[in-house]
Amino acid sequence: MGLISSAKKERKIYLKMSRKVQKIIKSLAALVDVKVSAPALTVNNARTFTAAPPPPPVAKYGGRYTVTMLPGDGIGPELMSNVKEVFRYAGIPVDFEEVYLSPVMDNEEDLYDAIVSIKRNGVAIKGNIETRENRPGVISRNVELRNELDLYAYVMHCKSFPGIHTRHEDVDIMIVRQNMEGEYAMLEHESVHGVVESLKVITRKNSERVARFAFELAKKEGRRKVTTVHKANIMKVSDGLFLEVCREVAKEYPEIKHEDMIIDNTCMQLVSRPQQFDVMIMTNLYGAIVANLTCGLVGGPGLLSGINYGTKYAVFEPGTRNHGRNLVGKNIANPIAMLNASVDLLEHLNLKHHSHLIRTAIDATVNIDHVHTPDLGGMASSSDVIQSVIKNIKEEEKRIDMSYA
Repeated sequence: MGLISSAKKERKIYLKMSRKVQKIIKSLAALVDVKVSAPALTVNNARTFTAAPPPPPVAKYGGRYTVTMLPGDGIGPELMSNVKEVFRYAGIPVDFEEVYLSPVMDNEEDLYDAIVSIKRNGVAIKGNIETRENRPGVISRNVELRNELDLYAYVMHCKSFPGIHTRHEDVDIMIVRQNMEGEYAMLEHESVHGVVESLKVITRKNSERVARFAFELAKKEGRRKVTTVHKANIMKVSDGLFLEVCREVAKEYPEIKHEDMIIDNTCMQLVSRPQQFDVMIMTNLYGAIVANLTCGLVGGPGLLSGINYGTKYAVFEPGTRNHGRNLVGKNIANPIAMLNASVDLLEHLNLKHHSHLIRTAIDATVNIDHVHTPDLGGMASSSDVIQSVIKNIKEEEKRIDMSYA
C-alpha cells in the first residue's frame, strides 16, 4: 500500500508541475552541467561518455520479453496490428504492453503512463504520437518522451532496396541525429507584441556524447568517414560549438576520416550524389530534414526504421514519424517501415534467430517477390504485404530446418 500511495503522490506532483517550467530548468541545468531528474552523464573528461546503445533488458517469465507498444495516431494502430500478426506467426517470445496516447488529452497522465511503462520494460516500439494542440505551452509529446527518457541519439540506416527502382542506387548512409536539443528545445516566447523569440540550445555535454556515439558506431560498423552537418557559417556560436566538439572527438579516431558540410549544401549533395556519404552526424532540426530527405531517396516514408537510443532505454519507430491519417482504414499503408522497426527491436533484444527470420522475409517480399503497396508504385494492399512476409518466414524456416537435417 505504501508503494501505491507513493506512486499516486508522485503522479500528482508530476502532473501539477508546469511542463514549460520543467523544460526550462533542464535546459539551464544542461548549460551548467547540473544533474537533474532525467538520466544524465557526469562530465569530467571526454572518456566519461557512454557511446554504446543501452544494454537490452533481461528476459522474464521463461525467456519472454515485455515490450511497451505505443500505437500512436493515424495508421499507427493498423501497423502495430501487422507487427503482432507477424510476431505470432514467427513465434517471437515478446509480449506487448500497450499504452494508448490521446492527441487531444488536456493533461499529461497518459504520457506519464507511457514513460513509466518504458522505464519498467526498458524498450518500446511506437508509431507517431500526434500533438494536435497548437498553442503556447503545449509541448510535443514525441519531444517530451525523448527528453524524459534521455534518448539523446537517433539512428537511421538509409540503404537502397534492390527491388525498388529509384533515381539513385547503392545508397548506404547511417544518420546520427542529436535528439534532444537545438530548435527542439521548444523554448519560445513573445518578448513584445509581434516579436517572437525561439531559443536554440546547444550544450557541450550532449554534443560530445552524440559525437562519440557516431564515431563509435562508425568504428563498429567498419565505416570510413563521418560527416558533421552544420550551419556554423551563420550560427557561429551554437552550431560553432557543435562543430568544434565533433572535431575534437574526431581526433581520437584517426582511422576514420572526418569532414564537415553546411546543411544547405548537404541537401544538394544528397539529391545529386548521395553515395559520397557514409556516416552523418547533425543537430536535431537538420536531422529531421535529412532523415526525411534520405527516405525519399530510397523509395519513400514506408520503408526505413529509426532507433532512439539513451543511456538506459531504446525506442524503435518508423524513420519518418509520419501519421498517415489520410491512409487510415484503406488497407494500403506500407507496413515495411514498422516491420523493420520490429526487427531492430529483436536485434536489440539479442533474438538473432527471430530477427533473421523476419528481415529475410521482408527482403524477399520487397526485392524478390516485388509485393509493393501504392506508395512504391505497386498494387498490393497492406494485407498482401503481411501475407507475403508470413509466406517467406515459412519458407525460410523450412530452409533452416533442411540445413540441419
